[in-house]
Amino acid sequence: MSAPGTVIWAGFGLGIVLGAAGRLSGFCLYRGLKERWSGGDGRPLRGFALALLVALVGTQALQFAGWIELGQSAYLRTAFSAPAIFLGGLVFGAGMVLANGCGFRALVLLGGGNLRSLVVLLCLGTAGYAALTGVLAGARGALGQIGRVELSLPPSLPELLALAGLPAGAATLLVTGLVALALLAFVLRERAPAGRRLADSPALVFGSALVGACIVAGWAVTGVLGADDFEPVPLASASFIVPVGDTLLYLMQAVGRALAFGPALVAGVVVGSFLLAAARRDWRIEGFSAARPVGRYLAGGALMGVGGVFAVGCSIGQGLSGASTLSLTSLVAIAGILAGTALTLRATTTPSTAFDNKGEETA
Repeated sequence: MSAPGTVIWAGFGLGIVLGAAGRLSGFCLYRGLKERWSGGDGRPLRGFALALLVALVGTQALQFAGWIELGQSAYLRTAFSAPAIFLGGLVFGAGMVLANGCGFRALVLLGGGNLRSLVVLLCLGTAGYAALTGVLAGARGALGQIGRVELSLPPSLPELLALAGLPAGAATLLVTGLVALALLAFVLRERAPAGRRLADSPALVFGSALVGACIVAGWAVTGVLGADDFEPVPLASASFIVPVGDTLLYLMQAVGRALAFGPALVAGVVVGSFLLAAARRDWRIEGFSAARPVGRYLAGGALMGVGGVFAVGCSIGQGLSGASTLSLTSLVAIAGILAGTALTLRATTTPSTAFDNKGEETA
């Protein structure tokens, strides 16, 4: 089997694991932020931090061992516009609030029979491609010239220390260690009452750690299995904006269109979530109700699609995959996502949303 073929099947298998892990843990950045900022349960956000910790350490270990070269990833591009990336993150964060979750969470919920998530994904994929190659591509190109900088080295935290004179290897180890310790301290911080501590949620701990491991595996699949002198596969890991759009295009134009890692991963996430839902006998069709206006989901999906393309990633693509590379552009995107989420949560007047143990809305 060729390298692209191997990567496609490996990506599909990885997506199954990722989808099951996401459903098992109720993994969702929006859920974590909403709960944390409202003074509620802090475990979901610490679960996200645990996933990032695993992704960071594993990804940097792959780089240190020489198995992958992170400088080839989209997150370490030497030319970028910080204002465009921040604005993209801002718009994505707003969309995430309106849609009650990110693209990855929508795929997981779709696997469980949630048709609201299908609406979100259709809008996300369509709007994402409108910003990538469609009617909004010109605006994206123009915005990308504002504050554009071109560097001779990939913009990353270790590179900043290397410019100060510290050897590159030592700089990477130092930054990775400090960030990992900070994340570990946040994960282990326990001020919650009994029954609401992270240790009281083994499914959340296991599922979140598995999500982080899947990010590492994504780099290994594309960077190691996809290494081929004649048919090289672009280095990437999990992200759910352009891949969702690619999946929609493949469904409509499969003839003459090659399948790739991204759509295979997307399909795997839905299948993995479905398999776990079926095994637990909690698969059920869910639609819209008066309490869940369709307009919010339409707008949320569209904003996430446009914002995710402008920000070069989503809460998973930049928040986990990008952050695991220690990219400065990922920090800018994450700052935008957090700001957009906070501002939109403050501006919306809908009642507080409660979540069940799978991360789905109960009100």
